[in-house]
Amino acid sequence: MNVSGSTIPMRFFHDIEKAAFLDRPNRFVVRCLKGNEETAAFLPNPGRLHELLLPGRTLYLTRDGLNVRRKYPWTVVAVERDGTPVMLHTHRTNDVARRLIEKDMVAGLEGARVIGSEIAVGRSRFDLLLEHGGRELLVEVKSCTLAGNRIAMFPDAVTARGARHLRELAALSENGREGAVLFVVHWPGAEYFLPDYHTDLHFAKTMLACRDRIRFFPVSVGWNEDLALDSKTGPLHIPWGFIEQEAEDRGSYLVILRLREGKHIAVGKMGTIFFPPGYYVYAESAMANLTARLERHRRLRKNLHWHIDYLRQAAAFETALPVRSSVPLECPMAEAMDAVADWRVPGFGSSDCSCPSHLFGMQSNPLHSPEFIRLLMYFRIDRLHPLLKQAG
Repeated sequence: MNVSGSTIPMRFFHDIEKAAFLDRPNRFVVRCLKGNEETAAFLPNPGRLHELLLPGRTLYLTRDGLNVRRKYPWTVVAVERDGTPVMLHTHRTNDVARRLIEKDMVAGLEGARVIGSEIAVGRSRFDLLLEHGGRELLVEVKSCTLAGNRIAMFPDAVTARGARHLRELAALSENGREGAVLFVVHWPGAEYFLPDYHTDLHFAKTMLACRDRIRFFPVSVGWNEDLALDSKTGPLHIPWGFIEQEAEDRGSYLVILRLREGKHIAVGKMGTIFFPPGYYVYAESAMANLTARLERHRRLRKNLHWHIDYLRQAAAFETALPVRSSVPLECPMAEAMDAVADWRVPGFGSSDCSCPSHLFGMQSNPLHSPEFIRLLMYFRIDRLHPLLKQAG
């Protein structure tokens, strides 16, 4: 369902120029190719953005004023995904939220007025204060860029601050202050909204615990090529029952290791195997205590039990990517990895199933590979869409 707003273009950025993404040296800086010139730009977004910032993706840049003291004169405001801009500038999300509310473009907040911003309540500070239906409503605004084809999730990185905001709003409700969270989802195709329990289980659990004391308003927005906000928004459905079922510390995972030089490694009963240099992706499941399992893979000091333990002694730990689920998915993930990897290690980690392997090699970082990111997005997000439709 869409809620129509004003037909007057709503622009938050001007003098847009485009560039091609190269890489991201740190959280707040990207390198990009603007014309034939390589340049660095400020990225006002601390999220991981793995699914968006892929080599060659089109960035939308603005020049922030004429402050010659700024180290990076260009600022990244959006990135193109499938021909559609996704707004990245988190510092402007409150401005977007204010405009949506003022134009009656948030279902459930029609008729609300913004009467304050950056409201201090005790030790807390909240983004907006509304007057709605004769009562005041404190609103915390969150920018959401993580989305599959039909499902949006927040956050894309662990956010202790986000969980704290929920607890603070819930506590205020016990003293008669009403609170809400407005999730501005920058993907117009989204139909459902879920907390990203894969990445931040604590935030998901906190959201579940607070749902009777806080109002949640996830709304999808679209951006035109000139970065004018589209005049239609879509309220998203939160499938609370499904979240309760899936947001548990169990499921499957992918561990990424890096071996800088080729090595012969003794792997238990498998004997000595030569591992070429590169990145290694290992697929497995832990249907209980998933977090503890991932921490075990991170550690070097431990008893060597699984095949992966032997490789871990020689290879650097890069990251672990949980895929929380009520059913094990390691074999489907291994099959999918086989199709995108550069090679596999036969029999590794698959002694108790019929898979050729559960360990796969890639010459470059999987997180920079569009094929690997599509795989991850499928198992974490897009796989859920038919399940949600089936559940109603």
